[in-house]
Amino acid sequence: MKTRTFVKTALALTAATMFSMPAWATINMDTDVVVVGAGASGMAASVQAAQLGAKVVTLEKQAKNGGTGNFAEGIFACESSLQHRQGIIVTKEEAFKTIMDYSHWKANAPLVSAFVNKSASTIDWLKDMGVKFEYIGPGGPGGVLTWHVIEGHSKAMIKTFTEQFDKMGGQLLLKTAGHELITENGKVVGVKGKTKDGEEIIVHAKAVIISTGGYANNKEMMEKYSPYPDMAFIGQIGKDGDGIQMAWKAGAAEEGVGVMQSYRPGLPGYAPNNQMIAAAVQPYFWVDPKGIRYTDESSVVLWPYAGNALERLGGKAFSIYDETTKNMFIDKGIHMPLGEWVIAGTKLTKLPKELDKAIAKGDVVKANTIPELAKKLGMDPKVLQASVDKNNQMAAAHEDPEYYKKAVYLRQVAKPPYYATRLQPRALGTLGGVKINEHTQAISKATGEPIDGLFVTGNDAGGMYGDSYDLMLGGGTLGFAVNSGRIAAETAVANYVKK
Repeated sequence: MKTRTFVKTALALTAATMFSMPAWATINMDTDVVVVGAGASGMAASVQAAQLGAKVVTLEKQAKNGGTGNFAEGIFACESSLQHRQGIIVTKEEAFKTIMDYSHWKANAPLVSAFVNKSASTIDWLKDMGVKFEYIGPGGPGGVLTWHVIEGHSKAMIKTFTEQFDKMGGQLLLKTAGHELITENGKVVGVKGKTKDGEEIIVHAKAVIISTGGYANNKEMMEKYSPYPDMAFIGQIGKDGDGIQMAWKAGAAEEGVGVMQSYRPGLPGYAPNNQMIAAAVQPYFWVDPKGIRYTDESSVVLWPYAGNALERLGGKAFSIYDETTKNMFIDKGIHMPLGEWVIAGTKLTKLPKELDKAIAKGDVVKANTIPELAKKLGMDPKVLQASVDKNNQMAAAHEDPEYYKKAVYLRQVAKPPYYATRLQPRALGTLGGVKINEHTQAISKATGEPIDGLFVTGNDAGGMYGDSYDLMLGGGTLGFAVNSGRIAAETAVANYVKK
């Protein structure tokens, strides 16, 4: 008989199943697999485990599931059926070597191989559940075609996961956070959780899968591990490092804790489709706090590069353009897209109003001369003027002998008024924490062996990256989330449920 599905709060579960008990009573549950976190990785793990016949309970501390999985656009795969149909050739060998070479082989090679080899079947798995794809694109303009953009983006995928999990009798407990692993004789056998109202839930299980999405919202962990503690994160809510710390407390080793999913530079408090930000991150003329040009601005094509350069600089820079360039943004459109949020060629018709708001907030400075702009930015006018003059000379000559930027991205800063937008590092999440093997089993700090019954996936897991996020193969982080979730579920069911 099919188990009744609960996609409710734990309080509602209490009312439905234990109504005769006092409100303060602890709820005890037994299941095959318990998943902590119901984002893209946790939901993929939940659905896959249920499909394999396991009884699954999933805890999610937010009022709705999906997490940052609701904001992604597409998923990585190589040698997928969709790529074959369109004549796109991206081999597993090419993908594996691209990832490993980028990390200088600091990444976990067996884990990367498992991810790459799983990716094509995951596209078919999603298609079989009704997920549809719009097109296959690159990670950056002109890049390798691995980014399988989902129709309705990954919010639609999360909706599909939720519906499938519900049909298969899975129990999704919202507003319920896991806070401690239960161990017996070195084996992880369950999770202790709490509802938003403080009621305790104890879930006994044969295997535990941690998928809580990293630690972007944990200030203490950011201070300790991040290369730039004041990172502005996009779409991160409740990412407090819960799962990572639970695993560490249970004896798991650390790996890749300081790796950020570095994004295009920008500012906190602005939506991903903000046109003022879209203008500021075009690859034209950026300077450091002294007024010196510090990078090849077209590094924003592969935006982790631009993020890394800004982090190294100390996290503060300015994007400067003139009235001619501003009008080009409005009348002709932008060179560089912001993913699917603001596509290439978009005419920034909202820019004047958004600039006015940003100027009022102090995020953009406007001036009629370069020396005036420098003074408002706290720079030596001579230094900024020299940088502008050098930039204008390079633009006139169509050549950058300093950082060798392509001529198409060289633009003069010559017609007043001038606009300078503050830039600081941004990220889409953290990308490490717990050391795992290719089966996503957490590795013991003491023994170097897998911790019995414990799996870690997605942004809680380390090993996919060396020391920096890459954008060489589009859709990588969502791809790792979903594929690691599937791998964890398959391993957990095979070794702990059906063994």
